[in-house]
Amino acid sequence: MSPSYLSPGVYVEEVDRGSKPIESVGTAVAAFIGYTERAEDVRPDGTRPLLGKPTLVTNWSQYVAKFGGFVKGAYLPDSVYGYFNNGGTRCYIVSVKTLGAASVDDKDSKPATAALGDGSALKISAKQAGSSGNQISVSAKPNPVEEGKEQTFSLTVSVDGKSRETFDGLTLKKGDTSAETVTTKSKLINVEVAAAPKTGALAIPSGTVSLAGGAVSTKAVTLTDYQGSAADRTGLSGLEAVDDVTMIVAPDLMSAFENKELDKKGVQGVQQALIDYAERIRYAFVILDSLPNLNPQEAKEWRLEANYDTTRAALYYPWIEIMDMSGSGKTKLVPPSGHMAGLYARVDGERGVHKAPANEIVRGVIGLGMTVTKGEQDGLNPIGVNCIRSFPGRGIRAWGARTLSSDPSWRYINVRRLFNMVEASMSAVRSGSFSSRTIRCSGRRLRAISPPSYA
Repeated sequence: MSPSYLSPGVYVEEVDRGSKPIESVGTAVAAFIGYTERAEDVRPDGTRPLLGKPTLVTNWSQYVAKFGGFVKGAYLPDSVYGYFNNGGTRCYIVSVKTLGAASVDDKDSKPATAALGDGSALKISAKQAGSSGNQISVSAKPNPVEEGKEQTFSLTVSVDGKSRETFDGLTLKKGDTSAETVTTKSKLINVEVAAAPKTGALAIPSGTVSLAGGAVSTKAVTLTDYQGSAADRTGLSGLEAVDDVTMIVAPDLMSAFENKELDKKGVQGVQQALIDYAERIRYAFVILDSLPNLNPQEAKEWRLEANYDTTRAALYYPWIEIMDMSGSGKTKLVPPSGHMAGLYARVDGERGVHKAPANEIVRGVIGLGMTVTKGEQDGLNPIGVNCIRSFPGRGIRAWGARTLSSDPSWRYINVRRLFNMVEASMSAVRSGSFSSRTIRCSGRRLRAISPPSYA
């Protein structure tokens, strides 16, 4: 708006000149598809199941609150932890299977149980079915008897040896002080008081028991589970409604392969489905893992057997060695895709998407499943197998940045992802997804205006 010229002087007016540059879309949001300990969102008004539904998390604590921690048989928790450790900030989790706690609608899983006290006075079961209940222990301790009052006892509920809940002043009789009534407030266990035997009243329970027998119903995950349903917003189809996902990772394909739920062709079928999805939505990039326990020659043979040809995916070899964060004090080998997604995010933030995600240290890695020599990489790199290598004095680094394309124009990951960003940014402006506030004006100029002189 022009200023009002009310008196003599020099006035300055800002005038827009030149083209307005387009704000780039985000390039570092990953989607993880695989197995978790549980999948639920606990709210004051009830528990909402998250199985199969893309769920945004922005840090490790949020992930644990909704999907649990590290669990045997799942690589996804280690991948997500490695993603955040390497520089990732936002990601979506799609749990296609729970291994520690049953989902809300799973009726076939069994809760962990135990009996405590004389004549099994208390029958205790985990609140949630699944193997996570096997970590629970319950201790009963009689309270001192006060004259003229009924003897009471206390219950302490622990998980992995750490006290979580305590209930005091309990009795075995029906009423407000009944152990069965008071423990309804527990988030971990259910308690049932057994009927008194004919020979007399039950003795006050004492001692400690560990719950056991909890198990999740086994279910083989298939290609259909990964594809999901667009109507129900689950699986890959559910990601179509989330337009900011730019990377896709599925580390538990390797869990399914190791457990013989999928064979080589099954793994290839799901990986090809991920590639097809990225080709269809255009702006996502898939980070693939090689099969476990392959030497360089076997990795080359598997790559040629799989015969992928796409500009929107990259393959990494070998597996990486990390600390087992479940507390065993040992190390384990995991697929590298999650850590590499975090490395992509870190490079995007520090340098930009135009920088190749190579010659960068992979954080949290203490070893490799196979040491690759230069000569061996000379045979893998030209066919699109990106190697992770250890260099004396320089750490463990990603040492390759090739796509799985046969087209030389799209040979490198950073070229493909840069054009993904440009195309998505232009598409967002054309479709009106960006508000005017997200378009920066860098062409402002200053013009001095002299009003007419006054006689």
